[in-house]
Amino acid sequence: MRRNWLMESWMVPALLLGLTLLGGCNSQQLKDENALLTEENQGLRDQLSDRNVELETTQGELRDEQTRTAELKRQLEENWQDPAPAANTAVAIEANDPFAGIAGVSGSYRAGEVTATVESDVLFSSGKATLRASAKRSLDAVARVLKSEYGGKMIRVAGHTDTDPIRKSGFKSNHHLGFERAFAVRTYLASRGVSEENLYIASHGPDKSLGSKKESRRVEIAVVLNEG
Repeated sequence: MRRNWLMESWMVPALLLGLTLLGGCNSQQLKDENALLTEENQGLRDQLSDRNVELETTQGELRDEQTRTAELKRQLEENWQDPAPAANTAVAIEANDPFAGIAGVSGSYRAGEVTATVESDVLFSSGKATLRASAKRSLDAVARVLKSEYGGKMIRVAGHTDTDPIRKSGFKSNHHLGFERAFAVRTYLASRGVSEENLYIASHGPDKSLGSKKESRRVEIAVVLNEG
């Protein structure tokens, strides 16, 4: 009985000591794990901070680039002058007009084209498509310019009329009259040495009338500068 009591008397402190030691180990392990997690968390925070700094730097560079681009665009818009007028808008050539001084002929520029407009009354009698003798002098001068200044370029000869319906001339319509007049001018220019291969015909008839009947009746000889 006494031996049992003695055994129990020292086993209890030993058990308590073991539990204490075990608790101490567990506590230390938890502290170590917590310290490790804290260290890892701080590392992640540092990485996030670095990424935020890089992002702010990149965003700042992007804003600077956008500002520079906007400034360059503004400068270009202020300094750039369009050498060609708007499409389908004819502008008279005020300086260095290659057709200046030719009777009944005016030069104009339309995007990609230089045009010699010849008054129909200079070229033809009313309702006719046969060239007048006086018209040939003007067309001779136009032909010289076309050969010297625009050799090898395609040239469109377009006939235009007023909007009055055809009644007595014998042509079926103003489009037929416009074509025959353009064809007569084309034929004459070819006879004066303008390459026939570079000449082609169009007839707009009354479709592109101008401010008056006299202005509407015309033949346009357009040099195509920018061939697509």
